[in-house]
Amino acid sequence: MEIFIAYFAALITLFGIAGIKIDREYKRGVIFRLGRFKTIKGPGLYWIIPFIEQKALVDIRTKTVDIAPQEAVTADSVTIKVNAVLFYRILNPDKAINRVEDYQMAVYQASMTTLRNVVGQNLLDDILQQRDKINFKVQEIVDELTEPWGIEIERVEIKDVEIPSSMQRAMAKEAEALREKRARLIKASAEQEASMKLSEASQKIMDNPAALELRRPQMLTEIGAENNTTTLVMMPSDLITLTKQWSEAIGKKNIDRETKD
Repeated sequence: MEIFIAYFAALITLFGIAGIKIDREYKRGVIFRLGRFKTIKGPGLYWIIPFIEQKALVDIRTKTVDIAPQEAVTADSVTIKVNAVLFYRILNPDKAINRVEDYQMAVYQASMTTLRNVVGQNLLDDILQQRDKINFKVQEIVDELTEPWGIEIERVEIKDVEIPSSMQRAMAKEAEALREKRARLIKASAEQEASMKLSEASQKIMDNPAALELRRPQMLTEIGAENNTTTLVMMPSDLITLTKQWSEAIGKKNIDRETKD
């Protein structure tokens, strides 16, 4: 009798030890009792009924999905290759186990298909210049698909966009033409502004000829600042004006003589 009790006690002890489970902080145990979902346990120490209850372990940490380069045709008929990375985590372990057979593969396939579709709906310039918009659109669609599986898409990032070499050359020529256009516009605007300033200056000198005398020393300073051998002969402006008046008077007398003759 004592032997039977000892065997029975040992059996009970083994039975109890077999049901002890320990899960880490980032893991959860989905418990099934006779094949039906019962509850979610963990983290830490807990006990299940051996042979009656089974546990499926789920990691709830953020996971990454590296989407392989996908060949897609943009809305303006340019063939490109795009790869991206997706971050997700499990919010409901029950749904991740019971609603989909392999949630990791399901997330990968959904993200890969969605990336191709979104790229095909946008122009090449939008994909290159507005990546945040593309990332948010892919995240929104994939998150909607995975919500019934208890999975949340935290972030999607496009890593690289491969463009055909012919298209790269065309884009480089376009960028060069735009830069040249901007340079010519800036130069034309500067010349227009300079001409307006010169016109205003000439008008002021005509109104006040003495202002030209103030300009002469500055002009000499600018010329002297350069290392050159230019020889300058300065003549007073009054002498130039007098010479002009004499030439006009002589010309008038010659006209009068020709008229009398």
